[in-house]
Amino acid sequence: MKQISIHWKVMVITFFIVVCSFIVAGIFVLDNAMKSKEAEIRERSMLMARTVAELPELQLYLMNGDVREAAEKINPVVEKIRVINKADYIVVLNKDRIRLSHPVKSMLGTKSQTVDEDAAFTEHTYISKAKGEAGTMMRAFMPVLNKEHNQIGVVVSGYLMPSIWDILWDVKMEIFLAVGFAFLFAGWGAWTLAGHMKNQMFGLEPHEIARLYAERSETFNAMHEGIIAIDSNLTVTIFNHKARKILGVDGEVIGKNIYDILPDTRLPEILDFNYPIYNKELSVNRHSILSNRIPIEVEGKTVGAVAVFQDRTEVKKLAEELTGFKAFVQALRVQNHEHMNKMHTLGGLLQLGKYQAALDYIFQVKEEQAELTNFLKERIKDDSLSGLLLSKVSHGKELGITVEIDNNSKWNHCPENLDHHDLVIILGNLIENAFEALRQVKRQEKKVFVSLDYNEDGFSIMVEDNGVGMDQQTINSIFENGFTTKKEAGHGIGLHLVNEIAMKGNGTVDVDSYPDEGTSIIITF
Repeated sequence: MKQISIHWKVMVITFFIVVCSFIVAGIFVLDNAMKSKEAEIRERSMLMARTVAELPELQLYLMNGDVREAAEKINPVVEKIRVINKADYIVVLNKDRIRLSHPVKSMLGTKSQTVDEDAAFTEHTYISKAKGEAGTMMRAFMPVLNKEHNQIGVVVSGYLMPSIWDILWDVKMEIFLAVGFAFLFAGWGAWTLAGHMKNQMFGLEPHEIARLYAERSETFNAMHEGIIAIDSNLTVTIFNHKARKILGVDGEVIGKNIYDILPDTRLPEILDFNYPIYNKELSVNRHSILSNRIPIEVEGKTVGAVAVFQDRTEVKKLAEELTGFKAFVQALRVQNHEHMNKMHTLGGLLQLGKYQAALDYIFQVKEEQAELTNFLKERIKDDSLSGLLLSKVSHGKELGITVEIDNNSKWNHCPENLDHHDLVIILGNLIENAFEALRQVKRQEKKVFVSLDYNEDGFSIMVEDNGVGMDQQTINSIFENGFTTKKEAGHGIGLHLVNEIAMKGNGTVDVDSYPDEGTSIIITF
């Protein structure tokens, strides 16, 4: 059945429905026709019996004692009436139940032994239905009264009930036309409907659509990103396994309203605004995700929206590698380079025999390193931030940039909704941007000033430099995703990410910059 074309499937089903409908309707119609026919024959039988019973000559001959003479007079008159009115039989009985009229002449003058007539001889008028060899007979019994209202006989008129086939045969032409036109229009309608359905299904058969649907579902489930799609009625059409795992959703969700499952996805707003939003960090069902939300358009009309997202934990790892933790690796390289330079200096002093100078140099280096390390350990209660600052100080020395950390800096714990990964991303990007700004200027003294402050009023991070600076137009655009003043590819993400994290922590970002003077960026939570 799967390989049969949808045209023929619809045709077969339609014809089956039409046939069943005709059968059911025919049963009710035939039943109603049989009842109507029976009522009609009952009325005709009774009317015929009454007509014959009221004939004056019938009453006259019934009172005649000669049975033969009475039969010869009555039978021709009654038979004429029977033939004209198409009755199957009309029997006239006298008081002794002798038949004076009968369609079969041999029955004339014989006595009736039928018990059905007993009530008629007590002046009762009634109709009975009896089954015989020829079929079901409807019989009317009518007593015959004289002028003195004394009963002198009985008239029995009978009509044979038509069979179902007789009724159908009588209307065979109407049935043929009705069935013919019904099948004709049903076939045309079924073929047209099937063609319209196939056009709506892009010319595919149902089994092909089912296969594509299964393949599509498995494809989405195999993807590493979470995918959720809704239609224009906000009904969920796609919710793959990764999305369930990331957001912690169980049970059947396809076909349900998105608000009943996840009221905070912000996916319906894509239908309202009809434009995509990329790389947006969201908190959905208490899970932090990085989401791309895109409208679904068919023939220029928006019919739904889809969200493709990743667990931000995984994205954080990548971001940290590109910002903070990547700097640790660089710091090792810088420290190794710096250590080699110090060893060369120390080796030269020893070769010159300046042992006291060599010893003083060792104490000086140790004291500087210990002072910075102890400061970070005491004031910055976060190993990730301490390590980042230490690496940036070393990297700055290699670049000829002095990285100064405010002596009043302190940091105890992270602002609400943020963690140390977020702070590493913020601070790493701000300092790297400051380094980049200083690379573009030629100054004798290049400085980066970093301040971390924590008090009862809130948290703040400040990074200042005396680099190239920015004009107001550039300041207005620096937080846009992809905006950069650098010529190399792969930039324009750092400050956008900083601004996203600031908004997530309900923070504010203040930028103060002047061309050829420097830049100050303060983030306050």
